[in-house]
Amino acid sequence: MEQKNFEEIYQQYKQESEQQTQVEAEQGNKDGKEEIVAVRKNDDGDLIAFKTNTGQELDYLTALDEAKSGRIAHIDVFHKYGRDIIRSEPDGVKENNLDELPEF
Repeated sequence: MEQKNFEEIYQQYKQESEQQTQVEAEQGNKDGKEEIVAVRKNDDGDLIAFKTNTGQELDYLTALDEAKSGRIAHIDVFHKYGRDIIRSEPDGVKENNLDELPEF
């Protein structure tokens, strides 16, 4: 039976994923959806508002509705803690996570 180098295979997978992420980032948002570029946090560090690339400022509930309708790019909505929550799409790039975006 052939001995596999699992670590090497995984590293190859990660490298290919990183390359694909870079290609997608360079292509940008081709479907014209708004993108979140900045956030506002409360004193506890919770996200309470979002600013889009068009300059629109959205409160949490409006952003939630926009994300559910598919009008905001790279955002997922999931249900946890008895409520819907906004989060950035997991893509392996820490810098574009909502918590990492600049504040406005």
